[in-house]
Amino acid sequence: MPPPAPAPSFQHGQAPRVGILFTNLGTPDAATPAALRRYLAEFLSDSRVVEIPRLVWWPILHGIILRTRPAKSARKYASVWLPEGSPLLVWTQRQARELQAELAADGLPVIVVPAMRYGNPGIPAALQALHDRGVDRILVLPAYPQYSGATTASTIDKVAEWTRRTRRLPALRFVTQYHDDAGYIQALAASVCAHWQQAGRAPMLVMSFHGMPERTLHLGDPYHCQCHKTARLLAEALGLSTEQYRVTFQSRFGKAKWLEPATEPTLVALAQQGVAQVDVVCPGFSADCLETLEEISQEAREAFLHAGGQVFHYIPCLNDSPAHVAALAALARRHLAGWELDPPSPATLAATKARALAAGARA
Repeated sequence: MPPPAPAPSFQHGQAPRVGILFTNLGTPDAATPAALRRYLAEFLSDSRVVEIPRLVWWPILHGIILRTRPAKSARKYASVWLPEGSPLLVWTQRQARELQAELAADGLPVIVVPAMRYGNPGIPAALQALHDRGVDRILVLPAYPQYSGATTASTIDKVAEWTRRTRRLPALRFVTQYHDDAGYIQALAASVCAHWQQAGRAPMLVMSFHGMPERTLHLGDPYHCQCHKTARLLAEALGLSTEQYRVTFQSRFGKAKWLEPATEPTLVALAQQGVAQVDVVCPGFSADCLETLEEISQEAREAFLHAGGQVFHYIPCLNDSPAHVAALAALARRHLAGWELDPPSPATLAATKARALAAGARA
């Protein structure tokens, strides 16, 4: 390993600067086979994501998957690509800007930088950008409400990789989960209620979370349990009985047994049982991406309607909604406590309360 890089110049008496590294999973640079090949190679090479010995996995990844899957995945990404770029990156950048503005309005001078675990902008580059600006206290906030080794822990791995080649390390804190955070649950409930006010309420709400191999549950990963707790709390906030919602898992890959029930087969079964209308929400995704816009809003919709369903509504992710940004800001404030941030003035507190009330009224 090369020696640590030189540190930024240090000035005695310099006030501490605080930053937030706001991360999400990742995205290719373009909706092309070449870009997908680079992205999938990085993503599927992570031993946190694919827990198969490399001696077995490497020939499959490089001999089969990276030769066949990029073109197919590129077509899927092209169907949801925005003029500004990848939906996940666009929303993550907007969330970071809004989060910084929300904290600044509270009198908290925090620098918020977005980053992706896989692809660009990468975590090491984002950390270095904060470091170069003299930030010496960093809160790492992964946008994963539910903890998983394949997402949250992998993010921490990448941060640790950067620290191994950095001479002067900042103080680091991590948000590892917020699946039962009151602000997050309230933002989800407000999003569903807003949809119901506009489009009417379906007799069935399907809460679809990203899938994981079932073995991760037996190995002690709390992800499955935290998804169910999020779903239960959201159902309680909405006043739903157990018969009025389903918890499912999407995005299965490979032949291993994954967490069940699976989203698309559940939707097909509901349609065949005579459920004519469903609403689908993805509480584990903080921002719309390929898995929500293509897999749910396109593929799952088609499967439900083809099986006899009549009306399918996808409820968008929280994205940069005021309630979501307020929840993230409250979460960040709790984890930033004690880092010598200037406390907000009474006038700022009053303005913050007014914004929160206005956001709740809009929701």
